[in-house]
Amino acid sequence: MSKAIFWHRRDLRLEDNAGLLKACNCAEFVQPIFIFDTQILNELDKNDARVEFIHREIVRLSEEYASHNLHLRVEIGNPVEIIPVLAEEMQVDHVFTNRDYEPYALQRDKALYEILQSMGVGFTGAKDHVIFEKNEVMKGDGTPYTVFSPYARKWKERLQQHPITPHNSLENLTKVRGITSHSKIPSLSDIGFKPSGIAFPTTQVEDLLISKYSEQRNFPGKPGTSRLGVHLRFGTLSIRRLALRALKLNETYLNELIWREFYQMILFHFPYTVTSSFRPAYDAIQWEQNSEHFKRWCEGTTGYPLVDAGMRELNATGFMHNRVRMVTASFLTKHLLIDWRLGEGYFAKKLLDFELASNLGGWQWAAGGGCDAAPYFRVFNPTAQQEKFDAKFEYVKRWIPEFGTSAYPHPIIEHTFARNRVIERFKTALNKTA
Repeated sequence: MSKAIFWHRRDLRLEDNAGLLKACNCAEFVQPIFIFDTQILNELDKNDARVEFIHREIVRLSEEYASHNLHLRVEIGNPVEIIPVLAEEMQVDHVFTNRDYEPYALQRDKALYEILQSMGVGFTGAKDHVIFEKNEVMKGDGTPYTVFSPYARKWKERLQQHPITPHNSLENLTKVRGITSHSKIPSLSDIGFKPSGIAFPTTQVEDLLISKYSEQRNFPGKPGTSRLGVHLRFGTLSIRRLALRALKLNETYLNELIWREFYQMILFHFPYTVTSSFRPAYDAIQWEQNSEHFKRWCEGTTGYPLVDAGMRELNATGFMHNRVRMVTASFLTKHLLIDWRLGEGYFAKKLLDFELASNLGGWQWAAGGGCDAAPYFRVFNPTAQQEKFDAKFEYVKRWIPEFGTSAYPHPIIEHTFARNRVIERFKTALNKTA
């Protein structure tokens, strides 16, 4: 009788789960597992809200499995060491999971594949957290797209040929039996973490919000965005079901989901972008080494209200409105001339919906050195952005109670000076490498 492990990673749901369906179709006994990966956790602050979110969702997932007479086994440690031990202990033939395209995950999975293969155990991945992956949306010459618009056109063409079909993984759970009869879920403190105090967004989003998304998405003072990023990041929501809703309700919203896949595939095809600019010439830029300016940006005390409101929202909630993300990133890299890697690292630490590919893509876009990036001479005027997208200061006053009083700081840099300086600095660096 065939036995398999199904390893949950960024797919914390039973419904429409591609890898789980594969496991159920291929084995009579399926053991679901989740591993709190210490290779990742050891790098995080001990009150990181994302670990609390994952823990909460693991408790929920365990309860859902129990209602199907299956028990989720939860471990803490290095998956490359733990999974071979579990495979031997349970005498499984195969390990199934869903693919991840980040460099660490690819390296980890390769190492695990080789160990399992030496044991005579199969290791199979499935496409789950994107609609199209790897080489499925490519140029006619077989190379990856590096500009969004043609990628999105090709993506939509491919969708016509391969319509979205959710997987019936939940229904197929009735076909299998588990291997472990009982499993204790470690507490948050067992993992070495403590509650963050941050509230998590719901997966329940009204059709009306998505249908009005294109009209409301740029105004941070309005509840015009879905805040589903964290659920897509950890797979508590199916990308296929969300894309089907977007297809019916709003093309602009669908385009945002395509941007997410575009950046996923840029990272997959160009892994050097984790530490370097997509356009290597931009790595020659001479950045300012001003730790006081960086600290003021992090705290939200730059004297530019839209920038400061965004940073304070991020620090307090783990969320920042997308329009404001662009403004704050542009301000750090263009006004303060501080290396985009510092900003990317700060967002990586604070964002509840942090996803490496999108974070890298967004920061390199703002700094000018990314694929399909804003040209270096395009410098957002944070005051003009404020006037356009938060004219009544609703958003600013929500996050800066001292705004309009003498307690609010003066701007740490003058806009025209900053704009002229960055254009000259970028031009000098790019002319040297031309």
